[in-house]
Amino acid sequence: MNIEQARFNMIEQQIRPWDVLDAGVLELLAVVKREDFVPAAHKALAFMDTEIPLGDVSKGQVMLAPRLEARLLQELNVARHEKVLEVGAGSGFMAALLGHRAQRVVSMELDAALAEQAAANLKRAGVLNVTVLNQDGARGLAAEAPFDAIALSGSVEAVPEELLQQLKVGGRLAAIVGDEPVMRAQLFTRVSEKDFSTRILFDTVAPRLSGFARRNAFAF
Repeated sequence: MNIEQARFNMIEQQIRPWDVLDAGVLELLAVVKREDFVPAAHKALAFMDTEIPLGDVSKGQVMLAPRLEARLLQELNVARHEKVLEVGAGSGFMAALLGHRAQRVVSMELDAALAEQAAANLKRAGVLNVTVLNQDGARGLAAEAPFDAIALSGSVEAVPEELLQQLKVGGRLAAIVGDEPVMRAQLFTRVSEKDFSTRILFDTVAPRLSGFARRNAFAF
């Protein structure tokens, strides 16, 4: 397989047609080597328009499809001075993308083996401003709050209020919300200490994040 041709095709045939037009995001996807975050058994799937198994798929342990990761990254619009929380580190690829955009990223992963692998992948890729924590991220990370942006790398039935309260005013949270067969990617923005706005981005389906039972949730 011609790796660079496959990467180019992924960007031009999957990602750009899915309304990912931010030049910075597209350039980043050409630079960060996705294949280095894919398990050896699934290297052939690295640039395909599909989820990639990372472990127990029944527990939502997958890399999301490239176009979905790219679109969420674009919508979060992370700036260089910002601090980001990711829930669901997986292989570390989304954390690597966020790390290239942000000042600092904290990525939480409930599965110990995945957390260890994500940290190793990030270190090998030279992404040094991302910290991977082997912790349940359903309640966020109050000790590090507030955050400028929060990314949920998987779906939830509804967004926990606790997570939204860990955003700064002006902060954004991107999540895939709902139940199969219909889920929607949404962007929540904290517009004041008490108020949040939400924007429906697109319809999609993604595996459920581990640990996200419905409780004290915020949804439209």
